[in-house]
Amino acid sequence: MFATACHKKVASVPPPPRPVQTAAAPAPAPAPPVQRAAAAEPAPVASAVPDAATKARIEDLLKRIQDAYFDYNKHSLRPDAQASLQADAKELADILRQYPTYKLTVEGNCDERGSEEYNLALGDARAKAAREYLVTLGVPANQLLVVSFGKDHPVCTEHDEACWQKNRRAHVTQEQIAQAR
Repeated sequence: MFATACHKKVASVPPPPRPVQTAAAPAPAPAPPVQRAAAAEPAPVASAVPDAATKARIEDLLKRIQDAYFDYNKHSLRPDAQASLQADAKELADILRQYPTYKLTVEGNCDERGSEEYNLALGDARAKAAREYLVTLGVPANQLLVVSFGKDHPVCTEHDEACWQKNRRAHVTQEQIAQAR
């Protein structure tokens, strides 16, 4: 005999829904490891004033750059004057670019003949001619000042042509020296 017992139906619990898979975004790439810069050297910053060693170097260059001499009543540069200015102009230009506020002065001078006004104008033209030539050689124009002394600063006081020739010149000097005169 089979007895059929009451069989109670147990409600079956449906299985949990399967997770819906969508196209997954690619996992973000791991961030590169953070590298700390080891005391990187800063880019060289142009100082306003050269140090003592650089000033001495400039002084040495200015001593080597000979005066540019001119013919009587002329302000055009002669070939020998161009050679005098050109000799160390590249090195001088390189130094000046590192110190953009540092200035040099181009002094224009004349011999004792002629009026004060004429010689001041001629000295100015001579200084400007020398300055413009230095600019063509790469010296920054804004760092070259011009001053005319006319016949007031002779290097020779004899009254002959050889002496007068020495006084007809353009001379490059440091700004503070020119101001002290």
